[in-house]
Amino acid sequence: MHGAIPTSEFDGPWPHGVPLQIHTMEDDEWGDVDIARQLAEEIEGAELFLYPGDRHLFTDNSLPSYDESAATLLKQRALNFLENLE
Repeated sequence: MHGAIPTSEFDGPWPHGVPLQIHTMEDDEWGDVDIARQLAEEIEGAELFLYPGDRHLFTDNSLPSYDESAATLLKQRALNFLENLE
């Protein structure tokens, strides 16, 4: 959530069959949107969710960057993701 790291930072490629969701705001300068898009294209079955806005850590309700509607949607998507894991 809130950012992405290229797989080149790890010892190998993303493990086959391991699901991935990426959540970030589309104009977040710290959210690594270009890397997130690359991962979504590179990793089979990866899901990329871009939320409107430029806030970082938008799910943290203790920060001024909190976005209630985006945080609620992210939570719903993440819970659905977890419910569907085998």
